[in-house]
Amino acid sequence: MLKKLFLVLLLTFAFSSAAFAIEFSADTITTMKDGQKMTGKIYFKPDRFRIDMNVHEDIVMITRIDKKVTWNIMTKQKMYMEMPFDLKNKPKVEEKFEGEIERKEIGNEAIDGHPVKKYLITYKVENRKNQVYQWLATDIKFPVKTSAVDGSWTQEFTNIKMGSQPDTLFEIPEGYQKMQMPQMPSGMNFKRIK
Repeated sequence: MLKKLFLVLLLTFAFSSAAFAIEFSADTITTMKDGQKMTGKIYFKPDRFRIDMNVHEDIVMITRIDKKVTWNIMTKQKMYMEMPFDLKNKPKVEEKFEGEIERKEIGNEAIDGHPVKKYLITYKVENRKNQVYQWLATDIKFPVKTSAVDGSWTQEFTNIKMGSQPDTLFEIPEGYQKMQMPQMPSGMNFKRIK
């Protein structure tokens, strides 16, 4: 589930280049087709972002693009795991949705106090066409909501606060121990159980 959330967040970060020059915080709600809903808080700077969420327990995920690393922090255990961050997953500085091939404006609305333009966006990933609706706030040039047309996921941002974010939010808290990933014995094969 965490991987799905991370992918949805990265996908929705393919928004206007103005957003990459700013810093902000926002509440986030991700809803999946199966009804699972995750809420959290996101903090964003151009070269790093942080997501706080509760998935059975409090989890913090800090991605440091500048250091090419992601830290998954388990607050209850005061531990963290470190994983390399592939720069190909870095949010792109583009005016368009990543892989976008067509954009149609389909209406005007207001969401969370922001005037928005609703778009139907067709984009391509690995030769497969997908479509999303995107609600772009015209006052802050920010997508306050993005939803797959097939209903498989929806990502919403509320309580958006534009402004500087403290660097301390993007560091491992003091006193936390690094958790080592378990090593598999060499030559060990896992067979799928049917």
